[in-house]
Amino acid sequence: MSDPSKESVPSWTETMSARERVRSVAESLRDPRSTNWISEQADTSWSTTNEELQELVEQGRLQRIETGDATLYQPDYTQLLFDEVRTLIEENSREELRDELAAIAEEIEDWQEEYDVESWEDLEQTLADDELMSDEISDRRDVIAFWRENEEDRRLIKHALELYSDVETAREQMQDAADHATS
Repeated sequence: MSDPSKESVPSWTETMSARERVRSVAESLRDPRSTNWISEQADTSWSTTNEELQELVEQGRLQRIETGDATLYQPDYTQLLFDEVRTLIEENSREELRDELAAIAEEIEDWQEEYDVESWEDLEQTLADDELMSDEISDRRDVIAFWRENEEDRRLIKHALELYSDVETAREQMQDAADHATS
């Protein structure tokens, strides 16, 4: 008998095209990987994977690394950074970004006070405390993960705020050029 909970959740092969799965795997890589590895992870054919990887390299989204006997791929982390900052600027007002920075600062301050630490690294050092119960260790590990994520988000938001005016100016110049070309 099949598990009804598994039947109600569609697999990613049902919700994403093969090329979307390749992009998803390739753009989330932490280490350079081969076409075969990416193909296995994306559950796609080698030829589809190879074609999509070549396209991503041409678009500047991936870097190709030749290692003598193998070709590996990794995200272009610079491009991903700029894409994330651009998305933050396009999808949020300055005030929303400032509010998010304040919320992040408040959450970190709460953790600092609750655990009597200054950083997530300090909190990580407390995991070895012999007096902690397993659920307390689990809770602290979760907080460490959220704290690190908050610090990454804060860094990206700061970049977005620093570039906000420049992006607005560039957007206005593009619109002015488009208006001039159509009039």
